[in-house]
Amino acid sequence: MAAVGRAVANPHSTDLCVLEDRKMSKPGALDLASGLGGKIEKKEVLSAVEKYEKYHVCYGGDEEERKANYTDMVNKYYDLVTSFYEFGWGQSFHFAPRWKGESLQESIKRHEHFLALQLGLKQGQKVLDVGCGIGGPLREISRFSSTSITGLNNNEYQISRGTYLHALGASQELNRIAGVDKTCNFVKADFMKMPFSDNSFDAIYAIEATCHAPDALGCYKEIYRVLKPGQCFAAYEWCMTDSFDPNNQEHQKIKAEIELGDGLPDIRLTRQCLEALKLAGFEVSSVFLNFLQVIWENDLTVDSPIPWYLPLDKSHFSLSSFRLTALGRFITKNMVKALEFVRLAPEGSQRVQSFLEKAAEGLVEGGRKEIFTPMYFFLARKPHSGSAAEAL
Repeated sequence: MAAVGRAVANPHSTDLCVLEDRKMSKPGALDLASGLGGKIEKKEVLSAVEKYEKYHVCYGGDEEERKANYTDMVNKYYDLVTSFYEFGWGQSFHFAPRWKGESLQESIKRHEHFLALQLGLKQGQKVLDVGCGIGGPLREISRFSSTSITGLNNNEYQISRGTYLHALGASQELNRIAGVDKTCNFVKADFMKMPFSDNSFDAIYAIEATCHAPDALGCYKEIYRVLKPGQCFAAYEWCMTDSFDPNNQEHQKIKAEIELGDGLPDIRLTRQCLEALKLAGFEVSSVFLNFLQVIWENDLTVDSPIPWYLPLDKSHFSLSSFRLTALGRFITKNMVKALEFVRLAPEGSQRVQSFLEKAAEGLVEGGRKEIFTPMYFFLARKPHSGSAAEAL
């Protein structure tokens, strides 16, 4: 689909690329060990793992309990897994469509740039990243588009990591050169109850984040409220596709593994997300402007030349994303076991690595069977005036 805008060219792009290769290395084993558990006291990590697991079907939990306690469940999840994510993925925790000959990291950046272009981001705009993680996409999109981005996240540990990486550590020089050290910030808050005034932002996006919401409609209504009239919301959603059969036990097993390994109350169907957007008041039907399609939705996994789940596929090997391969994960598993044995990593760390491994298996099978997508994309617009949401 054609982009509706162009990002402002960054005069320091060469400097950024050189610095990025030099500065943005992934954490090592001791970083992984020290970060395990996040803000949870090290002696309480095993107890937190047990409580988290009990929310899920594999351990006797149910969907309604997960939705009722989504804040506790999702916070425990990200306290427990963030250091693993950084160790394996770097600073951007998401999948991406991938071209032949393209590295995983290159595809992730392109995926973030695509979102900025679809939103038509322009220099000086005020943008909201809903569920920003530790701020990898936020920093990339801000550099690319010269926009001011607020990262919203309800997990204290991820906010602290994002703030640290933003102001210090590996990204300090990158942020200073790009100018994003002064234009971006983080806010700790629940995206179901945002602490922003109505009509505050020029654009809003979410990258594989609002899938943690217990209620899509409630989440989208909050996004609608804080978005300025006439402006757009774009997202990549985790969804079950129309090929998912709720009466198929294997399909249900795959869904449960993904929910357990990724901190999800439920996984909605693509059409449920679309319906929730409409009920929230967004325009989501195809709209064309000067022959360009500016409002649209599509599963981006369908046309990806390389399967999105390839980095997690045990049959795949890559030096550039080695830690995600079967051998890399085997090494990580044994490293975590050793770190826990010598008490550099807290008790329960192996349990976390285990349910993340189970999630990887579920994601690969869900992708192969085409019953799950992490890239249901939509670009929706808040009307200039009058909407269904305003009447609710």
